Amino acid sequence: MDDTTIYNSIKNWAEEDRPREKLMQIGKKKLTNAELLAIIIGSGSRNESAVQLAQRILNSVNNNINELSSLTYNDLMNRFKGIGEAKAINIVAALELGNRRKATQEEKPIVSSPQQAYDVLYSDLMDLEYESFWLILLSNSQRLIKKVCISEGGWSESSVDLKKVFKSALENNSPKVILAHNHPSGNITPSHSDKALTERINSAGKILSVQIIDHVIFGKNGDYFSFAENCLI
Repeated sequence: MDDTTIYNSIKNWAEEDRPREKLMQIGKKKLTNAELLAIIIGSGSRNESAVQLAQRILNSVNNNINELSSLTYNDLMNRFKGIGEAKAINIVAALELGNRRKATQEEKPIVSSPQQAYDVLYSDLMDLEYESFWLILLSNSQRLIKKVCISEGGWSESSVDLKKVFKSALENNSPKVILAHNHPSGNITPSHSDKALTERINSAGKILSVQIIDHVIFGKNGDYFSFAENCLI
């Protein structure tokens, strides 16, 4: 049976309706998310066009690009018929570029609230399946100097090296620091270890004239817990 009898192949579409040609003729802004994803996918299957396959993928995440970005290439291959290794890797790579673009700013931002701290580390922590501990190093005016990963792959109160924490702050001339880590479970309630570690770092910071202004725990879907907002620091 010829493929064209099963579905209306993109090759049979009017030229102005084909995603690649449409992008060249009228620009990227005019394409739907499904059409852009279809270009990344490259081709469909015997039973559906690339656009139909792309729309099926988007429908599964309620057209939420952030949710799509959290899927691994194994997730994509296992959940969607017609997505093999090459297509899955193309999708993951394209979405990661989008995440990195989001994180890039011409001028380093002022970080004066937990929400702003969350925004600064969103692309680094949001989709991780393991715990990762970070520092947001700030100037006196609380402008971002640098983001530093201190520990990842799981950590405890005793595994975070205070020397490494304050070496990063002092080497980068950072008088103010925000601590941050993620809870992959999505539960943002601080543990006893979270509280004890925060107290240890805060006490050491007072001796070294480095102010620990907050500790932000990242959950999922925009949730976070701020030690400062809850008067725990």
